[in-house]
Amino acid sequence: MLATAHASTLIGLETYPVSVEVDVARGLPSFDLVGLAEAAVRESRTRVRAAVEQSGFHFPLRRVTVNLAPADVKKSGTGFDLAIAVAMLAAAGEFDAEPLAEWLLLGELSLTGTLRGVRGVLPQVLAARDRGLRGVIVAPDNAAEAAVVEGVEVKTAESLREVCGFLQGFSALPSVPHTVPAPPPEHDDAGLDLRDVRGQEQAKRALEIAAAGGHNLLLAGPPGGGKTMLARTLPGLLPPMEFNEALEATAVHSVAGILKPGLALLPRRPFRAPHHTASAMGLVGGGDPPRPGEVALAHHGVLFLDELPEFSRESLEGLREPLEEGHITIVRARSRASYPARFMLVAAMNPCPCGYAGDPSDRCDCAEDRVKRYRGRVSGPLLDRIDLHVQLPPVRVAQLSEPSHGPSSAEVRARVSLARQRQVARQGDTNASLSTRAVRERASLDARSARLLSDAADRLGLSARAIHRVLKVSRTIADLAEATDVGPQHLAEAIAYRAPGNG
Repeated sequence: MLATAHASTLIGLETYPVSVEVDVARGLPSFDLVGLAEAAVRESRTRVRAAVEQSGFHFPLRRVTVNLAPADVKKSGTGFDLAIAVAMLAAAGEFDAEPLAEWLLLGELSLTGTLRGVRGVLPQVLAARDRGLRGVIVAPDNAAEAAVVEGVEVKTAESLREVCGFLQGFSALPSVPHTVPAPPPEHDDAGLDLRDVRGQEQAKRALEIAAAGGHNLLLAGPPGGGKTMLARTLPGLLPPMEFNEALEATAVHSVAGILKPGLALLPRRPFRAPHHTASAMGLVGGGDPPRPGEVALAHHGVLFLDELPEFSRESLEGLREPLEEGHITIVRARSRASYPARFMLVAAMNPCPCGYAGDPSDRCDCAEDRVKRYRGRVSGPLLDRIDLHVQLPPVRVAQLSEPSHGPSSAEVRARVSLARQRQVARQGDTNASLSTRAVRERASLDARSARLLSDAADRLGLSARAIHRVLKVSRTIADLAEATDVGPQHLAEAIAYRAPGNG
């Protein structure tokens, strides 16, 4: 007898529907699984056999063949366990196979028959809705995540026995109503507020500009100057994620398997800070099947790279595509996956290997060629893609005991939110995403400003890409000033962030 259940597999964020076809026929007892399955899927034979027997059912002592169709799409993950077990029991005559046509079954089985959560549920539930299925059956750990999707019925089950009882019509499964979690009422800035940072007024201003326009930022200065502290205040300056942004970011975290059980949507923008020993694969993603790296996990958030020159050259050069395109495509011999990767890059570095070049104490003993090699670890094309370069001076002891000056994170966040609202109303997105043509339209210059930019480009040796990024930053500065047009004062401040003394 043949029975078919609905499942799905993920390649990147793309969901592929899978039909789990199970045939229980006469012959010597065997359990064959075909359909281009990876190791975790093939191991389901052991889990399914134990779960079926521990749930009080008889495992069919016949020839069992499981086909995961289509056979030319690679299947990965442990989410096929439930569909295989249920389809096999239906094929063995335990219950009618007709109800299986309405439900997507997602879940890993323990040896006792308990249903466990799996990764990547959110994009798979979205795909189930688009396929026209009535609903999905998931483990309780995935219930909140699945319930975010509107237009599909979500039911949860603790065990294989509960799922089979529901499909037999003997019992009901609890339904999870569609819910959209509200954003947290207050920002949790990890205990950091912009007022906690003493001095570094130019860096604070650069943080506000970066947050307002979604720009990339490089902080260069001696150890203990506040680079890390400044970077960690940035998430508190950003407005909360919109629902669609939260949905995209949550989907990436779900596919990566790092979404906390029971969490529906990410409550705040991601802040990722990988160590400088991170490999290129860890930073941009990879593996087989390709998994998201730090650039994708920072989608709609912040990627902080401390000690930038200490990262491997291969890792840093892998940042070029996501910084320019807003996504990362990982290509392997047998698979290809794309992940969204629109993030704000905040990088920090010392001025030299010892960190004290230019310090008034004259502690630096680095030779000129050593400093040159150190700074040369970060390529020109990567630096070209960073909009704001800020040189941090050493913090004086007297500044640490001075009362805090300047606005708080909440005050800056309010200005940032207003500036972003102007950008969305004008062009539908932040200034950092403006195309070359849009930059000419949204940041047009008068004759005086055009001469200023031309002189600065010649003096500083700015590339065409750097010039366009200067214009984007000047448009953001004008938005913060509530100015309709980009003026010379806005352009001059933007140019200052590309000067050699700033990075």
